[in-house]
Amino acid sequence: MTSIALIGLGAMGAAMALKWREAGFSLAVYNRTPGRAAALAGAGVRLGASAREAAADADLIISMVVDDNASRAVWQGPDGAFAGARPGAVAIECSTVSPAHARALAEQAAGSGLKFLDAPVAGGPSAVAAGKLAMFVGGPADALDGARPALSAIAGRIEHLGDAGAGATWKLVNYMMAGAQIASLAEAMTLAAKAGIDPARAGGLLASSVVASPLVVSRLPRMVERRFGEAEAALRLVAKDQRYARDLAKALGADLEIVPVVAEMFARAEREGLGDLDLAAVALSVARRSGV
Repeated sequence: MTSIALIGLGAMGAAMALKWREAGFSLAVYNRTPGRAAALAGAGVRLGASAREAAADADLIISMVVDDNASRAVWQGPDGAFAGARPGAVAIECSTVSPAHARALAEQAAGSGLKFLDAPVAGGPSAVAAGKLAMFVGGPADALDGARPALSAIAGRIEHLGDAGAGATWKLVNYMMAGAQIASLAEAMTLAAKAGIDPARAGGLLASSVVASPLVVSRLPRMVERRFGEAEAALRLVAKDQRYARDLAKALGADLEIVPVVAEMFARAEREGLGDLDLAAVALSVARRSGV
């Protein structure tokens, strides 16, 4: 069976590791914070002392980290996964990174005799456990064909969108809309409260209206109750996604108006110390400025 090296054991990476272990895949893991990796020791899971060591002899090398900088740290350099990978392996970046970084990784992978896919995901740890992630993939079709059995263990929907960087691009397109929905919801709830409408009543009305997307419905209770801990998606990560989307639009010469505003809303909330809370906490930032 396909052997997997997984690098990055945050909430998503840990869920992916457990799912692949349950499915019987040979698994090696590495995390820059060793304690998280130690929790997975045993039951056929090998712990790597570095990304390079974890990647040795793996068929698929998969990274799930927070951003471009973290991705560089685990793939590149003498202790990076590229240094340990065997020729012919498939390197897969599942983190949400910039398209430019994804393309740079693809070039470096090719120089090491590897195939490369950028394959960011939509959905949280519960979607991993249910095997229902959505995965957006850029890179060669034959590499995806070889990786598909393992990826299908965690993803119910795998969309191949084109060459290297295409998966990363679509993830940003998708998530810039998610950020805009949450930002507008935060302002709607603040305006309603400022006008004297009870938050619970406002939430109920919005949840039963045409604007009630699954994302809006999922965050309404948090905004009504101002319950932002135990983040399902940390605000700081959404702030990073919005920043990358803004930068992509600028690089492509797309004259977008909403994306820069939303990016600044999330950036400001992060500067206010809300980064580790759920993304719905952008509502707290909006409410504070409005005196609600």
